[in-house]
Amino acid sequence: MGKLLDKIRGLRKPARPFCTTVVVAAGQSRRMGKDKLLLPLGEGTVLEHTLRAVDASERTDEIILVTREDLLVPLAELCKGCALQKPVKVIRGGETRTESVMAGALEADPRAELIAVHDGARPLITPELFDAVVESAGVTGASAPAVPVTDTIKVADENGIVRSTPERRTLFAVQTPQVFQAELLKAALQSALTCGAEITDDCSAVERLGKQVQLVSGDSENIKITRPMDLPMAEAILRAREGRA
Repeated sequence: MGKLLDKIRGLRKPARPFCTTVVVAAGQSRRMGKDKLLLPLGEGTVLEHTLRAVDASERTDEIILVTREDLLVPLAELCKGCALQKPVKVIRGGETRTESVMAGALEADPRAELIAVHDGARPLITPELFDAVVESAGVTGASAPAVPVTDTIKVADENGIVRSTPERRTLFAVQTPQVFQAELLKAALQSALTCGAEITDDCSAVERLGKQVQLVSGDSENIKITRPMDLPMAEAILRAREGRA
């Protein structure tokens, strides 16, 4: 009987790490000219699509939505209307993205071994890609999706004079979710805040500590809604997905 129980235990899948997802929705949408997260997209808003995709991820255990103080109540109501299955907290963010992500990370469940950070303005993330990045981070400690850059990139000085042309095959456009071992992310964000470092994404904070980030094949459809022209593109992608379904 003892040997039989040992075999049964051996067949059990190892428990996966608890993952908290911080959805960042505290920006001012200056380039859009209006609050892009509440703009209509298909049957819902930009943020509704984002939250439902994250909620559908098998490797997300809770969602923390970080937003501006003036949107706390409206977004709490939006979350209720989405009928999300995962536990959700809506909290106030900071003046910068780094402060907002840190606020979300500090609200994570104590069981969280991994923290995923996702842009609220990336509504076309698929649950499958989300899960792939979380799974990678469970092995590497830090992972992010990325797609190869297709344009030739130039490095220019303040006068617009080209100084170098990086090898295109080494360049990637990084997306979200960016997923990290929980304590690593908190330490990296705290270091960046203490030093006043300007970082453009959460990978940059981790890289400052000398840690490696593993890139996972991203999705060209996982666009960020930033400018007015991005919304019709997102609508077209949604229609194409419906046609493929």
